[in-house]
Amino acid sequence: MSNKVLRIAGGQGFYGDTPSSIAGLLEDGIDYLCLEALAELTLAILQKDRARDESRGYTRDLPVYLKTAMPAVAAGRVKVITNAGGMNPAAAARVAAETARDLGITGLRIATVLGDDLFGRLDELHAATASKLKHLDTGAEFHSAQGDPRFFAAYLGARPIVEALDAGADIVITGRVADAALFLAPLIHEFGWAWDDWDRLAAGALVGHLLECSGQTAGGNFSGDWSSIPEPWSLPYPIAEVDADGTAIITKPVKSGGRVDFDTVRHQLLYEVADPSSYMNPDVVADFTTAQFEDLSEDRVRITGVRGKPATPTYKAVLAHHSGWSGEARAGFAWPYALEKAEATAAIFARRVSDAGYEVAEWRFEYWGVDALGGAVPMPESAGAAEPREVGLRVAWRCDDEKTAASISREMVPLMLSAPPAGHTTMGRAASGSTELLEIWPTLVEKSFVDPGVTVTIQEV
Repeated sequence: MSNKVLRIAGGQGFYGDTPSSIAGLLEDGIDYLCLEALAELTLAILQKDRARDESRGYTRDLPVYLKTAMPAVAAGRVKVITNAGGMNPAAAARVAAETARDLGITGLRIATVLGDDLFGRLDELHAATASKLKHLDTGAEFHSAQGDPRFFAAYLGARPIVEALDAGADIVITGRVADAALFLAPLIHEFGWAWDDWDRLAAGALVGHLLECSGQTAGGNFSGDWSSIPEPWSLPYPIAEVDADGTAIITKPVKSGGRVDFDTVRHQLLYEVADPSSYMNPDVVADFTTAQFEDLSEDRVRITGVRGKPATPTYKAVLAHHSGWSGEARAGFAWPYALEKAEATAAIFARRVSDAGYEVAEWRFEYWGVDALGGAVPMPESAGAAEPREVGLRVAWRCDDEKTAASISREMVPLMLSAPPAGHTTMGRAASGSTELLEIWPTLVEKSFVDPGVTVTIQEV
């Protein structure tokens, strides 16, 4: 097993993230740059892109990231792994090849991982799987005709990425894989970890979890003493220095703002984790509660002692189906009685919509400045009971009919002059039209049904 210390960086946390961090990571010196671009919402966005244009379905900012990274890739200093392929990895690979040609770069090996897209097999898998595609949270059974399905993707693991790296890939583009798999794969490839070496695999999954959310490990989105984070305008993205035994040091580029310490790292540790003792990944079930953190100061935290358990025989999969159409309208109100004015306007608007004969399947009323972020819960006594100086009203609705959803906002317009005083109505993002809604349906699919369809192809540019 190699004695090399591998430096892996997380250069992206979501579709639309800033690529400005890439230059600092490359300057600091890394072996692998992992770009994590997907979420369930992102898949829905990309599915709509692909429905409009079959050549789309990948994250459109991928070329921006690659233009910065490709010179270093061509020089042999770094390799790139990304799930920016989204709903169309093959199209993303073509764009990557075009980007290389535009830069005058040749000799790159670009790998494409396919097989996460299960949409064409929905009826087959519904009939064959033991789970019957039951909803992970509610246990409800999915019916293949339910809500007009739009996409169905499995969260693949690190295996096909390792296969691509073993074949000499410089850039690996996948569709939906588990976030941590992007970071675990190079560790398996470089160190030769066995697929049943559960503790090392768990250590790699933990590293991936800490790096996958761009700046959060380095002080971004920090719930502690957030005001003390140095130079937040120059917040860096994190780097992991990993040994062959799975020991990792989390750090950041030297020439950057932000901070890496015990608190920022443990903050990210529990982000989006349901059960830290059984964090399920396709390749391993990691026990984060066994991890030991040692703050070495100077933006370096060592992690040891991670334990793992055997992987499950299933992949998590996300299925999405049509769930109607939405529209939105907004209005703002000033003191005095700002909340009362907003509530009265909401009632007037809803009555106008009803009187106009529109059928609304679901309403959503939010009062920004009162309950939009915190929900309808009592404020702490320390916050005081002062009347808000202003309140923003956001009204959203869901309809079964696209035209109806698009038309309802028109009933807000007259309230510019006919609602309670000191108010101003504005059009929301969907006021001039409607937005299709997709309902996410998380489920499980046996790996034995998915793995035979997973392929890795490599093209040389």
